[in-house]
Amino acid sequence: MGRLHLDGAAHIDLTAETIGTGARMLYEIGMTELSAFPPGELAKLQLEASQEYEAFKSRNLKLDMTRGKPAPAQLDLANGLNTTIENDSYVAPDGTDVRNYGGLDGLPDLKKLFGELLGTAASNIIIGGNSSLQMMHDTIVRALMHGVPDGTGAWQNQAPKFLCPVPGYDRHFAICQHHGIKMIPVAMNGEGPDMATVESAVANDPTIKGIWCVPKYSNPTGITFSETVTSQLARMRTAASDFRIMWDNAYAVHDLYDTTSPLLNILDACRDAGHENRAVVFASTSKISLAGAGIAAMASSSQNIADTKKHLGVQTIGPDKVNQLRHLRFFKDLQGIRLHMQKHAAILRPKFEAVASILDQRLTSLGIAQWSKPRGGYFISLDTLPGCASRVIALAENAGVKLTPAGATFPYGRDPEDRNIRIAPSVPDLQQVELAIQALAVCVRLASIEKLLKRA
Repeated sequence: MGRLHLDGAAHIDLTAETIGTGARMLYEIGMTELSAFPPGELAKLQLEASQEYEAFKSRNLKLDMTRGKPAPAQLDLANGLNTTIENDSYVAPDGTDVRNYGGLDGLPDLKKLFGELLGTAASNIIIGGNSSLQMMHDTIVRALMHGVPDGTGAWQNQAPKFLCPVPGYDRHFAICQHHGIKMIPVAMNGEGPDMATVESAVANDPTIKGIWCVPKYSNPTGITFSETVTSQLARMRTAASDFRIMWDNAYAVHDLYDTTSPLLNILDACRDAGHENRAVVFASTSKISLAGAGIAAMASSSQNIADTKKHLGVQTIGPDKVNQLRHLRFFKDLQGIRLHMQKHAAILRPKFEAVASILDQRLTSLGIAQWSKPRGGYFISLDTLPGCASRVIALAENAGVKLTPAGATFPYGRDPEDRNIRIAPSVPDLQQVELAIQALAVCVRLASIEKLLKRA
């Protein structure tokens, strides 16, 4: 237990309930923004924030919010997968014995289910293994080595570049960096990537081969691409005839509330614009059933699917159809998936609301941070004052709260303004989330005051 002293106030026991008293005191005295305080007052606030921070350190916390993984309670929701197949029930609805070779692109009924999920025909679906990231990686590698329909040959011979909306998904950027694809950051706004920048970049540079997109409840900002942005992506003129939209629809059904954020069908939009091969869509059940034993899928045009299957036929004789059958029997149909996701939402929603509530209470009006309030997905994006994110993350780790490294949401791990922090509240239980965000708010205040004092 620590103790906090505020000017003109008695010592206050620093428990979980009273952490943040310093921040509340700021509101009570009518404070609007920290930058308005003179250096002497900032120094007092720094001392108070430091005392509060030390109290957190004394708790010896061990809270990990580095990755957006399902919590154990969410994984438990899919335990029924293990009982869907008995010793003599290995035959799929179409008559396939799932124990044997074959079925390169997946069980027909599961393809139909994913087609309904992604808004396309079953014939335009390929079912993969447990990881959509692997399917994305392999799609890029095939393009590098062999090229794609509409193209002029292997991308690796054309010094390829990719547009990367930022802040964005670090694993997308890792694929590009690993294979030597130059990344061009594009700022995100409330509707998606800044389309003026995107359209200008792709119009005259044939080496820009694609763009990464997490279009619904985007990682980490939580926004959903607007109809306008999606339409622009589909119809824009590109110097590269083989330009590809890597549409990672990871959170297609990951709503936190009863109403969903509508997303225009990119496959239909590209077809209607005369660019049928432009979009390649990915999804998985990694955060629906079991993260390490789910089902991934890819959807695209008939030509793209045929080209992919040509290469897959060399790579494998067939996927894990036993797991496919398990998922088919467990979920049954799209409504089964939606009902299942309501159970996920019931677990996740209080955690997301707790993050928003605590940040609102501790940081609103201080003028030192902004944060998203997503209605789905797995992440919350927090922007500090420029130059503070690394310091906040270091302070938090020293206090026992691990966060995603600063810069992870930008290509090459470099946030030019050092201000974005990705918050992943899914794994800890609700009480741990509340404690972690209370500690984070103190770290943001402390780092911000330090920054402002250096400017003074």
